[in-house]
Amino acid sequence: MRKVEVFRALHRSRLPGDPLVLPGPWDAISAQVCEEAGFPALATPSAGIAAALGHEDGSTPADEMFAAVARICGAVDIPVSADVEGGYGLAPKELVERLLAAGAVGCNLEDSRQGVLKDSREHAEWLAEVRYAAGDQLFVNARVDVFSYGDGDPERAIERAALYVAAGADCVYPIGAPVSVLPLLRSGIQGPVNMFARLDGEGPSPTELGELGATRVTFGPGLQRRMARQLRESADRLQR
Repeated sequence: MRKVEVFRALHRSRLPGDPLVLPGPWDAISAQVCEEAGFPALATPSAGIAAALGHEDGSTPADEMFAAVARICGAVDIPVSADVEGGYGLAPKELVERLLAAGAVGCNLEDSRQGVLKDSREHAEWLAEVRYAAGDQLFVNARVDVFSYGDGDPERAIERAALYVAAGADCVYPIGAPVSVLPLLRSGIQGPVNMFARLDGEGPSPTELGELGATRVTFGPGLQRRMARQLRESADRLQR
């Protein structure tokens, strides 16, 4: 079975309380550690990779991002989905070609630009072009930024999600959505729903998010930031 088929299958028939949990490696060694820990797939965080490469979130050059994704994909045998932000201005065909060349089986694509929501219908048309170029070779996770850069209206998020699913998105990611609206989002969105979880003990656990309707759970750059804090603590101890 192809890796992309394995990745798609991981999203199917998830039981309540048992979401697909995808850690976010930022380089080859963190990817290998996650694989050795038993995770069935990975989801790279653009913010985590940006930090590792010395860039601000959202400012990583496309060539550097794809090179980092390629190193991660090449370091493990399990499927890897890549957060490629808004697609770096690439035409859908080139974006797909570069993702596949890097070894990714999926991607996150956001519906905002520099903190401003894109026109939802225009974005849906662009997603449809990505889907056409990718065929069945990529799992497309469509980010919905209503809660981050819009008015936070769950109904508006559901409307945008419907357009993206109709355009061929395999999963919808209402990033920043309050846990309280997850059941409403779950009832209104067709197909898998990705939710964000924190690693600091604040907020619900992946299991709790699954019980509320999440199909899969990701952590953004949380793992990378936790490791950076632990490194700082270790470095401080060296000076005592």
